Amino acid sequence: MVMTSEAKEIPATFDRKSELEAFDEAKAGVKGLVDSGITKIPPIFIHHHLQDQMDGKSSTPCMIPSISLEGMEEHSFRRDEIIKEIKEACETWGFFQAINHGIPTGLIDEMIDGVCRFHEQDTEVKKQFYSRDMTKPFVYNTNFDFYTAPSTNWRDTMYCTMAPDPPKPEELPQVCRDVLMEYSKYVRRLGLSLLELMSEALGLPKNHLQKMGCGEGLFLVGHYYPACPQPQLTFATSSHSDSGFITLLIQDQIGGLQVLHENQWVDIPPLPGAVVVNIGDLLQLITNDKFKSSQHRVLAQKIGPRTSLASIFRTHFGEANASKVYGPLKELLSDKNPAIYKEVTVKEYVTHYYKKGLDGTSGLLHFKLDGQNV
Repeated sequence: MVMTSEAKEIPATFDRKSELEAFDEAKAGVKGLVDSGITKIPPIFIHHHLQDQMDGKSSTPCMIPSISLEGMEEHSFRRDEIIKEIKEACETWGFFQAINHGIPTGLIDEMIDGVCRFHEQDTEVKKQFYSRDMTKPFVYNTNFDFYTAPSTNWRDTMYCTMAPDPPKPEELPQVCRDVLMEYSKYVRRLGLSLLELMSEALGLPKNHLQKMGCGEGLFLVGHYYPACPQPQLTFATSSHSDSGFITLLIQDQIGGLQVLHENQWVDIPPLPGAVVVNIGDLLQLITNDKFKSSQHRVLAQKIGPRTSLASIFRTHFGEANASKVYGPLKELLSDKNPAIYKEVTVKEYVTHYYKKGLDGTSGLLHFKLDGQNV
């Protein structure tokens, strides 16, 4: 790859560590840079191999599956058809858009607005939540892998753990407190229903994944992607797979989300009222690669801000059940389908995931059993 003229402008004396520390100390995030009126992005945000990663972007129309969950209740005549559609989507894409899912459209819109309201508060108000300590009940920062990733992504993020031990109301920002608590109830209910459907799609009893604890933890991640003056040099979120069991994402109407499917980057266009559902690494691990945790990314854009909220079903660092051990389900194994992965605790997996950062590779590779192809 030939380095762009913009990337060549990085001074020879550039000290990345010092620049990262200075940015972090300001606690103003990417939004603070945009508010300051910059016309060029700082060197820490430049992705030197961006063009290599952009190669293979799909230029032909291709849509991820859209599945209506209307009739997913037990004994409904449509339930078997929904399970079949989910099975196919989880095995081939690792992604689908859920519609008629039971979360009111107005609540989805208000939740997106709530994420936006938090990030658009005065910097002095937000600073009280700025931290790199991810065990706190509510945290705001820029990139969880800020000091380990080779390049920084163009986004700010708020994080909070809503289950199994939700924060006290006073520990949440007032500007989005009520909607966070209300939305969490709905999205958790939907997530548990999806885990039932996925259990049956695997040929298991409907409560199998829930009994394993796949739905015990709920970690909310609210991204804010300001308009970028040089989107050709950076990513909003670089290529990655998710660390949990399943992720339920809501997004505004700006777009930019893509999934890697059959070596092609495919757009996931915003669908009003829809919830994007994707398989996480831990579910791929326990299903022994039957369900796919696909790589996905978000492109930086000159328009913005783009806002999204991901509800990740897994426990977090400080929780007791983060030490629960998970491995390939024995019910899915056979002589022809031996275990691919080691057993691992959620804490071990998430710790490795955070240390590795969003480097475009799957965290699952680290947990392959000896002799298994990578």
